[in-house]
Amino acid sequence: MALGLVFPSFMQIHQPLSLCSFNSSTVRKTFLARNSNGQEPSSTGSIAVKEKKAFPGKPEADVVVIGSGIAGLCCAGLLARYGQDVLVLESHDLPGGAAHSFEIKGYKFDSGPSLFSGFQSRGPQANPLAQVLDALGVSLPCVKYDSWMVYIPEGEFLSRIGPTEFFKDLEKYGTPNAVQEWQKLLDGILPMSAAAMALPPLSIRGDFGVLSTAAARYAPSLLKSFVQMGPQGALGATKLLRPFSEVMDSLELKDPFIRNWVDLLSFLLAGVKTNGILSAEMVYMFAEWYQPGSCLEYPLHGTGAVVDALVQGMKKFGGRLSLGSHVEKIVIENDRASGVKLRSGQFVRAKKAVISNASMWDTLKLLPKEVVPKSYLDRVNTTPQCESFMHLHLGFDAEGIREDLGIHHIVVNDWERGVDADQNVVLISIPSVLSPDLAPPGKHVLHAYLPGTEPFGLWEGLDRRSTEYKNLKAERSEVMWRAVERAIGAGFSRDKCEVKLVGTPLTHQRFLRRNRGTYGPAIEAGKNSFPGHSTPIPQLYCCGDSTFPGIGVPAVAASGAIVANSLVSVSQHSQLLDAIGI
Repeated sequence: MALGLVFPSFMQIHQPLSLCSFNSSTVRKTFLARNSNGQEPSSTGSIAVKEKKAFPGKPEADVVVIGSGIAGLCCAGLLARYGQDVLVLESHDLPGGAAHSFEIKGYKFDSGPSLFSGFQSRGPQANPLAQVLDALGVSLPCVKYDSWMVYIPEGEFLSRIGPTEFFKDLEKYGTPNAVQEWQKLLDGILPMSAAAMALPPLSIRGDFGVLSTAAARYAPSLLKSFVQMGPQGALGATKLLRPFSEVMDSLELKDPFIRNWVDLLSFLLAGVKTNGILSAEMVYMFAEWYQPGSCLEYPLHGTGAVVDALVQGMKKFGGRLSLGSHVEKIVIENDRASGVKLRSGQFVRAKKAVISNASMWDTLKLLPKEVVPKSYLDRVNTTPQCESFMHLHLGFDAEGIREDLGIHHIVVNDWERGVDADQNVVLISIPSVLSPDLAPPGKHVLHAYLPGTEPFGLWEGLDRRSTEYKNLKAERSEVMWRAVERAIGAGFSRDKCEVKLVGTPLTHQRFLRRNRGTYGPAIEAGKNSFPGHSTPIPQLYCCGDSTFPGIGVPAVAASGAIVANSLVSVSQHSQLLDAIGI
């Protein structure tokens, strides 16, 4: 979860997203294709977005999508590609939700996802986001790299991906049997990877048509994968939907460093330790990172380029996006979702469907209480939530900073507290290392954050203008400052930073309109599962991190695609798969 890990597999279902809109005295500017409304910032630094009185085209569409997060844009883009009239309504002045980018003083900041694995769109290891971009006919230039820095209580090391690169770190920090145990782990799980990556994500839909678009279409490759696995791999594949800790226990892995390391990888991937993550996710990650020829990719021009590509693709097929259009409620007529009412009072009709890209808790707030079945209400209200985030965005001079500074850094302060403890793990991204255009010449742009571990209860009810709030910001951001100083080393000075922004859980709650500023549902493997995309209300669907397959960029992209696929015929769906060659 933490670094916004993005892994290209349908089974990779919990990767993270995070946001940042921050308190600043500087006007925030949009990045790349985004258009600002040009207003001055409020006292908290955000641009006050006025409700728009009009938007492109008529106030109706076949499908109205609430929210322009990755899931909403993927869903809307595919629906436009299928020939549907689609309108996306976004309350913010920027598209992208938690993945948007923003610019201050020439520094272009990522607000969320930062560590991407790969953007392959074809083959069994395909990324659902890449497949959507492929279907929309838009490209996303990337730069390749293969390592990230790790700072742990025992020391620090450059973590390189590949089959044997980790051995030297195990020899230094593990027990004498660490290398042998690690090889045992790889030998035990890599044969399962064929099953974890067997179905292209874009083939999935939410009805019985999936038997045609997925099961029948890819039956030969599924059968081949099980044959290649052999008896041991096939037996192990039965554990793919169980917690990964059960796989590790069955292999009798005892080395403390390995157990801590795999807990950390699991946390980065899904926001939970190995006892809460699906084995399928971890198996795929190991297959991606610990096989020959593995590499990581980062989108040139930052994460905002991903959002721009999705908007471009959607508009190419006639889809519409309206910024500054806050949805006040979902309108129900004749027991069906018939459209939405904006804060301005305008009604926007949806002739076929309304799709909410809001969280399950925030979608519930948009519905009239009398139409919500008690069973649905109880499920939403009893679903546990992940905690929220702290963010630190910095713009600073590169003079005096070492030239071999990497893009990604992770700091673990105390293994004993657990990687999911608050104030314990800090993630740092310096994307200007790979994409220099994100900062002015000779400068760097940095995003550090506490990944879904900041308790909302500490902040609840505070006045953002109060001294208490400001003091708490300084106190709770200090761990990020110290991590940045450790990662960058000599030459870095807080006083020399040209941009300093701190975001809190209240920032998340306010700007992302996230209930309690949450990262998303805290659903653990083996205990519960993410909800589907339909709702008890006909013609109302949901996509995003509150639905299957879960939290994170690949997951929410897949959820958006599943909803879009489910709203068209099996024939149309199959024709799209044929057109993009999967």
